[in-house]
Amino acid sequence: MQTKHILLGILACSLAACSKFVDLAPISDATTENAYESASDAEAALVGAYDVFQQEYYIWDNINFSDVLSDNYYSGGDNPELFAVDLMNITPVNSRLFNNWSQIYTGISRANIILDKVPQITDPKLNENNRKEQVLGEAAFLRAYHYYQLVKMWGGVPLVLEPVTSADPAATNKPRATEAEVYAQIIKDLEFALTRLPDKFGDDASVNKARATKGAVNALLAKVYAQKSDRDYNKVLEYANAVISSPAGYQLINFNYLFDGSHYNNDESIMELQFTGGAEANWGPQLILPPSISGDSWRKFVTPSKDLVKAYDTEGDTVRKAATILFENVSWTDEFWAIGGGDVPFAWKWKSANGWASTNRQYIFRLADIMLLKAEALNELGRTAEAAAPLNDVRARVTLKPTTATTQAAMRLAIEKERRLELAQEGQRWDDLRRYGRAEAVMNGLQEIDLRTNQRVNYNMTKEKELLPIPQLERDRNKQLSQNPGYL
Repeated sequence: MQTKHILLGILACSLAACSKFVDLAPISDATTENAYESASDAEAALVGAYDVFQQEYYIWDNINFSDVLSDNYYSGGDNPELFAVDLMNITPVNSRLFNNWSQIYTGISRANIILDKVPQITDPKLNENNRKEQVLGEAAFLRAYHYYQLVKMWGGVPLVLEPVTSADPAATNKPRATEAEVYAQIIKDLEFALTRLPDKFGDDASVNKARATKGAVNALLAKVYAQKSDRDYNKVLEYANAVISSPAGYQLINFNYLFDGSHYNNDESIMELQFTGGAEANWGPQLILPPSISGDSWRKFVTPSKDLVKAYDTEGDTVRKAATILFENVSWTDEFWAIGGGDVPFAWKWKSANGWASTNRQYIFRLADIMLLKAEALNELGRTAEAAAPLNDVRARVTLKPTTATTQAAMRLAIEKERRLELAQEGQRWDDLRRYGRAEAVMNGLQEIDLRTNQRVNYNMTKEKELLPIPQLERDRNKQLSQNPGYL
């Protein structure tokens, strides 16, 4: 069954990648100068750049390497490499590391080609309505977003900013840039994009939510300035406010509508993956949804943790719990919930499997996330009383009472918990724990009991584990890559 998952995942990604003119240099022989002559060439290349969001990392492993790696979810399923993620025993030879690394760099490569080739296109159609500059802005945003994924997971990584035109290792093998250098490049790309992208491309939400806009750029800038080690909360506040006050008119909606499958491209959405079925489908829901919905009888992945369920119950957060977690009786053994079968929770923000061809989506950015970042920024800037307002707005829409936190320390914990309950299964938790400096305390303080042994799980979390090991396959290929501390 594990092999079935892998093959279907590869098939889904391959169909998405081959359905359009996306396999550009250096991935295929389409890298000739005359491949980039017209406006349609530029648009086709941009479609290919966006299609990277349909690869496995952005569908699936962004959840595993955030929510499963943290206190939110167990790995579930039957994949030893995901068990290692869950138990924080990740080694450089874990193949998922190399897959993720390669897929993200594929996205960077496609963005690099656009940024290099599109300025040379003289087709007058590309200059209509400032379209050439918009294409470049979208490509710069995408490159920044991919580097943001890399730097969060690995720290400093090689900065590849031009198309690779030679197979010579001297041209392709680069040493790691520092973490600060990677973040500086991300900010440079986002500032470039911000001057070239509109608040909206028109009145069609399926276009505005699918593509990079000013709202998406400002959202990513807010997250970048919060996440980098020398964080700047004045900048976080500036860019969060730009999102909240955007002419695009983002606003909170009914929490249930966010995940019922019928209200995508909604007013709260800033940017989201656009799965429409067929070759453009999301195969992830089949891996996590219960037998009554998926039609499968095998053990599912991304199982909500007892600690996450407790967090919802302690807060009395019935609205978000019901939209995020579904319990169902199963026949298999779950080492944390039921030996020999019983009631087990399932990740529930995706709700339709549709035989490996779901149209359920992930949000890349949504307003509540940015509002809570604003609350965080205000609190860290010593404006704790003001921080309560955006926090309470997020709480009010799920019928929770205003926060009782009044000190900066109490507010910090309140915001962290709110983000956990609001954004579970959305690939945010690990970033939050590291940003708050709480990853070690939280993971080592968990009281998770393996029912097979009745022993508490020891996650042995250390500071070094906040970063992943550089994939061994990539280090074998590129001898200039150093390993992160704590790994062999």
